[in-house]
Amino acid sequence: VSSFAAAHHGLRRRSVAVGSFLEEYKNRVEILSFEEDTVTLKTNPGLAFDHPYPPTKLMFHPNPTASMKSADLLVSSGDYLRLWEVREASIEPVSTLNNSKTSEYCAPLTSFDWNEVEPRRIGTSSIDTTCTIWDIEKGVVETQLIAHDKEVYDIAWGEAGVFASVSADGSVRIFDLRDKEHSTIIYESPQPDTPLLRLAWNKQDLRYMATILMDSNKVVILDIRSPAMPVAELERHNASVNAIAWAPQSSRHISSAGDDGQALIWELPTVAGPNGIDPMSMYSAGAEINQLQWSAAQPDWIAIAFSNKLQMLKV
Repeated sequence: VSSFAAAHHGLRRRSVAVGSFLEEYKNRVEILSFEEDTVTLKTNPGLAFDHPYPPTKLMFHPNPTASMKSADLLVSSGDYLRLWEVREASIEPVSTLNNSKTSEYCAPLTSFDWNEVEPRRIGTSSIDTTCTIWDIEKGVVETQLIAHDKEVYDIAWGEAGVFASVSADGSVRIFDLRDKEHSTIIYESPQPDTPLLRLAWNKQDLRYMATILMDSNKVVILDIRSPAMPVAELERHNASVNAIAWAPQSSRHISSAGDDGQALIWELPTVAGPNGIDPMSMYSAGAEINQLQWSAAQPDWIAIAFSNKLQMLKV
């Protein structure tokens, strides 16, 4: 079982949502409470639910102090975008959002991102080459764009109306909802059609993004002011990188994890040296790490998932 985790501090709880990754219809999501003082993860039998297909991503509301109602919203992606309300002792489905014109078929969602500036907006990426922007308060599609030539694997918001995506076509593209007809390609894989799997936009400094290539040990750092050439390539993993996350409180720190079982934290120098960059800290899980989350609410903690385990790492 592989897990996807999302860490969050609700108004009443410090929580981690964990999803199973089983190649069958019935999967499961569980919400664990994280006790920082005793460094324990506790389960609550009521805070778990069956999920159709493996959740490709889980996220709690990015701005939970906005209202009591929003504090306990969890969103998952898979066949559809699903909203769940987390209560004290149960989880209730709120809505299922399907943008397919034909109800009997839906293209799987590879990922999504929740807009921190305008939390009514969620952007999804799909294998059908599209990105869809939802207004989750109204439950309607705000806009749908053919974003790439091939499957779109990840999406990330920058500003309120600006998002970026990565694809099997090997490109990173930026979209502005005020001009939906055009996009800006800011990076393309050095080998044509090498898929880009993940994208992380630095929320502390929107000039910077990070992406990873399929079957590559590199984390590519981009500066959107100087497209085409990466400003840094982090190459100290010994196998494919699977997950990346910027530090929530620092514009110069990023974490990565991969098939070599290592979770690394990097500090990006103001000027990269000729011999590349070494990580500032390293953790070895002993098994392939497939997911990583750096908690915005608790920036001292990183969650990693490998095999059938979830671990919390103190930074």
